[in-house]
Amino acid sequence: MKSITINGSKRESVGKKATKALRNADLVPCVLYGEKEPLHFAAKELDFSKLVYTPNAHTVVIKTEDSSFNAVLQDIQFHPVSDKILHVDFYELNEGKEISMDIPVQIQGAAPGVLNSGGTLILNKRKLRVRALPKNLPDFITADISALELGNKLYTAQLQTDGYSFLHPDNTVVCQVKTSRASIKNAAAEEEETTEESAE
Repeated sequence: MKSITINGSKRESVGKKATKALRNADLVPCVLYGEKEPLHFAAKELDFSKLVYTPNAHTVVIKTEDSSFNAVLQDIQFHPVSDKILHVDFYELNEGKEISMDIPVQIQGAAPGVLNSGGTLILNKRKLRVRALPKNLPDFITADISALELGNKLYTAQLQTDGYSFLHPDNTVVCQVKTSRASIKNAAAEEEETTEESAE
């Protein structure tokens, strides 16, 4: 999995006044949790753009004045009006310890139910939560739709898992091919025409 580097500076004070001063300077107060004491630091808000405003999943390398940590984004708080990032929590990775993470779903192939039957592909899950050792975290989960006919569904139980497991029931629907409104209208119109021709 790809990593994004966040350069941070340790925070000496963690009170409300210090936090407000950081935000006024376009810095985001952050906390790194792990097996040791939590690390309080601040980083530029711009540094989070590639981590937060993307459909992709990334691990994070947090660099401070004298240390470097591998981590994942655990929680993020946004301002309800301005959408500015207010606070970010990270969790330090341990190579021998499994973690849970949301991974994006990537569609592969073309569904016969869409190509030949006029159906519509519905993506029910854009991300799936997995559990794995850090080294086994995938960049994305492949959902092969090349066998989906009209009315078919693809379940998590049908997806390949190499070195990771899903934290969803096996019957969780990832995507499906449903009858589109257009094809329903067309079918109704054709049926109406057939009825009129029979009446003549």
